[in-house]
Amino acid sequence: MTVAAMDKTCIGKMSDYPPGEIRPATLADGTALAVYNVDGRIYATADLCTHGEASLSEEGILTGCTVECPWHFGTFDVTNGRATAMPCTIPLKTYAVEVVDEDVYVQG
Repeated sequence: MTVAAMDKTCIGKMSDYPPGEIRPATLADGTALAVYNVDGRIYATADLCTHGEASLSEEGILTGCTVECPWHFGTFDVTNGRATAMPCTIPLKTYAVEVVDEDVYVQG
């Protein structure tokens, strides 16, 4: 997927996002993101859990493509934002990601 040049923010290098981990990032407009490396592929979602507003980048637990919120143990699929376990029912906002020459760009 190609991210439109005028709408993208460089959030770092691939090396900033180790496999199997979550890191915070911020868009140019100040939007806080949680950025995930799942088997070498980068995904980005809104940073706050839609149920308890916990920071997923600071406190979330990533297992495969599932992030668990530590406040109430609800989960989301980071590839599409879908809520996958109660008490979470509202999906996370997701952002298109593009990697160009090791630079990671997020649309938004």
